[in-house]
Amino acid sequence: MIELEGVPELIDPVMVAAFEGWNDAGDAASTAVAHLEREWKGEVFAALDAEDYYDFQVNRPTVFMDGGVRKITWPTTRLSVVRVGGDKPRDLVLVRGIEPSMRWRSFCNELLGFAHELGVELVVILGALLGDTPHTRPVPISGTTSDADLARRMDLEETKYEGPTGIVGVLQEACTHAGVPAVSLWAAVPHYVSQPPNPKATLALLNRLEDLIDVRIPLGELPEDARAWQVGVDQLAAEDSEVAEYVQTLEEARDTAELPEASGEAIAREFERYLRRRDGGGPPDPGERTRPPKPPRPSGETGEPGESTESGASGGSGESGESAEPGDEDSSED
Repeated sequence: MIELEGVPELIDPVMVAAFEGWNDAGDAASTAVAHLEREWKGEVFAALDAEDYYDFQVNRPTVFMDGGVRKITWPTTRLSVVRVGGDKPRDLVLVRGIEPSMRWRSFCNELLGFAHELGVELVVILGALLGDTPHTRPVPISGTTSDADLARRMDLEETKYEGPTGIVGVLQEACTHAGVPAVSLWAAVPHYVSQPPNPKATLALLNRLEDLIDVRIPLGELPEDARAWQVGVDQLAAEDSEVAEYVQTLEEARDTAELPEASGEAIAREFERYLRRRDGGGPPDPGERTRPPKPPRPSGETGEPGESTESGASGGSGESGESAEPGDEDSSED
């Protein structure tokens, strides 16, 4: 571990992690953590040694000029900390990097060592997968955990996935075996528009994270970017009759599957969020807030998060292999 600064003393810390690569369709998850760093001006205090975990022929370093001096940025995973203000301030330990090329168990153990040293109370790992979901509907977000008690208390799915997994799944299992409560949140990204960025999926992840850890997250320009993204995809789809027809088919399947989920509880949850943002206040007391409903399971997706029958993800979103169903998908990443 390369320590860039002294380890800070934290208040009720939660670790939020995301990794570019197989588990990051549309770069939605890594962009969410980058947003938190930017909005709360995160201070990097540590980084993993790139030599230990990365194949530089797969993830190449980049050269840049700094005041006329050439410097190199190495691919790695960095930890930063942000303090969320309010009546009850708390700290978030943000972990953002690239899925490692090797020594995954050592990689996870090193992150868990920091979690233990910092007194982290909960680890939340963000992921995104390619799925059969229409871009015109709300982004499906699935929350899963390997801890049955945690699943009951936080209204999450207990993962039952079996099959190939990525660093998200490996880290969650490492947390479970180390006795550290861990949750994975998964966003389903339309496989027919998989290229990054996907601000709509990033926004959905942040909204779900906000509900999960009871903090108000400043969204900045994300809502506007998400609307612009959807308008752009609408226009592209309208230019191709086959794509438009396919999107309509996905919409009908999604609406039919989610009809039972359009409950008063779900509506109340969205209304709570609206009031919080309108009034500029923090989240309501956890004892008074409506328990978030279990995330819906979009139809037509099977497998593990990060895997899809489509292989169109570019950049960090390269999920490949199998299509995944949110809920089971997420299950994959626990």
